[in-house]
Amino acid sequence: MRVRPGARRDEVGGRYGDGEPPVLLVRVAAPATDGRANEAVVRVLASALGVATADVTIVVGASHRTKVVEVHGVDPAAVEELLGR
Repeated sequence: MRVRPGARRDEVGGRYGDGEPPVLLVRVAAPATDGRANEAVVRVLASALGVATADVTIVVGASHRTKVVEVHGVDPAAVEELLGR
């Protein structure tokens, strides 16, 4: 996943780049300071995927724009839909 902090609004959807595997784009209004963007990423991604925030964990990249997340209980079709936006 690729995060863009400081966006106008929170938004999940689309692909970052053309490479494989596909990279989901997440925009959050929160600034990238004091972990606020990471908290927003977890909240926004959980909402977009229809899972609880406790089911979303940032595994790698807490201090970078490119992150690896683990999501429990998500339908793979929901992820494909977000990538297609």
